[in-house]
Amino acid sequence: MARRPSRPARRVRPAEKTASPRAGNPTGSEREKIIAAFLTLLAETSLERISLADIASGAGVTLAQMRGEFSSPLAILAAHLKDIDRAVLGEDFSDMDEEPPRERLFDVLMRRLEKLAPHRQAVRSLLRSASRNAPLAFALNGLAVRSQKWMLAAAGINAPGPRGALRAQGLALLFSSVLRTWVRDDDPGLARTMAALDRALARGQRFAGFLDDLCFIPSRLCRLRPRRRRRDDDEEEAVAA
Repeated sequence: MARRPSRPARRVRPAEKTASPRAGNPTGSEREKIIAAFLTLLAETSLERISLADIASGAGVTLAQMRGEFSSPLAILAAHLKDIDRAVLGEDFSDMDEEPPRERLFDVLMRRLEKLAPHRQAVRSLLRSASRNAPLAFALNGLAVRSQKWMLAAAGINAPGPRGALRAQGLALLFSSVLRTWVRDDDPGLARTMAALDRALARGQRFAGFLDDLCFIPSRLCRLRPRRRRRDDDEEEAVAA
């Protein structure tokens, strides 16, 4: 059983809690500066209003340098999400070995929110843009599904093949709904967010069972198909005789 919302939430580390969107790394690599500048701009305005020149200027690099690192703002966002994935995957999950899958997934997703904490305003801006821009929402969904495949792996949940793709897609939608609560949750303990995640995982668990049934049906049909063909062949031989 997953953690109930009444259980104390994992506290956000002080460095993450106090980080500002403008707290870039001036001595970092060009890649790091570009990502930091992009997140700063995204926290202040919508994605649609951010130009390549704005990002380059904010990062203190030339357009040629930025093109050497990224091809578009979405590519910068993808790199940022990959960094978040790596930060979560770098955590020690050994204490979750004996926990049930739903509990492990709860813990992994809370750690993901922990890593996203310095960029809450940027996430809020992105959610607003996606709500009114269908092509953008579709593109963001693809990035989210990719990340959630790794979150499933971190939680020790097997996700290969079509069934795994369905699980990752469902988890991406689930996490997106939780993000909408998280960006408005000012409680340091994230009580509302924990409650939203707990409810979402409960719904997702029921839905996952339904999907397992759906995945089972085609496999049964595949096993039955040769028998049907054999009967057809027998009927053709009988008519020929």
